[in-house]
Amino acid sequence: MAKRDELIVGLDVGTTKICAVVAEPAGETIEVIGIGTHPSRGLRKGVVVDIEATVDSIRKAVDEAEMMAGCEISSVYAGIAGGHIQAHNEIGMIAIKDREVRPTDLKRVIEQAQAIAIPADREVIHVIPQEYELDGQDGIKHPVGMSGVRLIAKVHIVTAAVTSALNVADIVLEPLASAEATLAPDEKELGVALIDLGGGTTDVAVFGDGSIKHTAVLSLGGYHLTNDAAVGLRTPFEQAERIKRRFGCAAARYLPREELLTVPSVGGRAPREVSRKMLSEFLEPRVEEILSLVREELARTGHLDKIPSGIVVTGGTSALEGLPELAEEIFELPVRRGTPRGIGGLVDRVQGPEFSTAVGLALYGSKRAGRPRFRVYDGSTFRKVRTRMREWFYGEMR
Repeated sequence: MAKRDELIVGLDVGTTKICAVVAEPAGETIEVIGIGTHPSRGLRKGVVVDIEATVDSIRKAVDEAEMMAGCEISSVYAGIAGGHIQAHNEIGMIAIKDREVRPTDLKRVIEQAQAIAIPADREVIHVIPQEYELDGQDGIKHPVGMSGVRLIAKVHIVTAAVTSALNVADIVLEPLASAEATLAPDEKELGVALIDLGGGTTDVAVFGDGSIKHTAVLSLGGYHLTNDAAVGLRTPFEQAERIKRRFGCAAARYLPREELLTVPSVGGRAPREVSRKMLSEFLEPRVEEILSLVREELARTGHLDKIPSGIVVTGGTSALEGLPELAEEIFELPVRRGTPRGIGGLVDRVQGPEFSTAVGLALYGSKRAGRPRFRVYDGSTFRKVRTRMREWFYGEMR
C-alpha cells in the first residue's frame, strides 16, 4: 500500500460502534476516501472496561478503512466522551505595560487562565479561547496589534480522567468534533446548541459569538433506548437494536397502531407480532428524559435563552423518526437534524448523523495537520495502540 503522510484519520471510539474515516485535506474541506466501522466491544458509557476487546474493535474498523482507502494511516485524531468529562470557564489576566499585544502575550494570558488546580487523576484535553478583553473593551477575538495595559482572556477548559481517556492520538472532545461537521458559521455566531446523541452518552456543546460557551456530557444514550425496547418487547438486545434502528420513532403519537412488526422472542419461543406504536411507546419516555435533562442543563447554566439559532441534533440516536419534532416541543425552539456537510469524496457513505463525529474529527485534524502526537506505519498500528493503552492504565511511561 502507498504511504501518504498527508492523510488524516478521524477515529470515533464510541460505546456502540468504532468508526474510522480516512480523508485527504482539500483546502478548507476534506475528501473522504475510506471508511471503516465495527461494533464497539470493551467500552461502557465512554469508558474502556476491556482493553483487549477495545483494541480488537479499533483494529477491525481501521483495517476496513485502510483497505477501502488503499493506503496506510499516518495520523489519528481520536474522539473522547463519557461521564468522566468535565468542563468549565476560566479567566486569565496579565499586564502588558501600555504597548501592542503580541502573540507571546496571548500565550501568557492563556497559560495564566489554565493555572488552576487539576487533580492528579485528571488531565486537560482542551483549552479553548472564547474572547479577550483589553482595558475594559470586551468581545475581542484577535487582540494582536491592539494597544493597552491589561489583557484578559476568557477560556473554556475541558478535562478528562486519565484512567478513562483513550490516549492513542490527538484527543478531541466529541461534541466539538461533531460541531465541525454539522454546524454552520452563522449558527455559531448567533447562538446554537449541538446535542450529539450517541450510544452511551449524550454530549452537549453551546456556541455563541463564534466560540464555544459551554460543554456537558450526560451518561444516557441510544444504548438505554435499546435496553428499554429489549425489556419491553422481551426480545434479545441485538434484535432490539436492529428493530429500533429500522422501525423506531421518538414520538409514538405520530404512528398508526395498526402497523405491525415481527419480533423475535427469547429462549427459543416463537416470534410475535407487535405494533410499531407499541415499540415507540417504549422509546419515547427515554427520549423525553434525555432531551429534558439537556434542557435542564441549558437552563441551569443560563444558555437556554442565548441560542436563537435553536438546536441541532446529531449522532446515531438522532436518526430516530420524529426526534426533531419531539425536541421542538421540549425546547420550544427550532430543531434540525445535523449531518456531515461541506465535504467531498465518498459523501454517500457518510451522510448519516451517526458519522458526524468521525467526519468532524477528520475535519478538525485537517485544520491542525502536522501536529499529530501518534503516528502509525508498517502494520504496527495496534501494537502501538495496545502499548499506549497499557501505559495509560498502568502508568508505565516508556
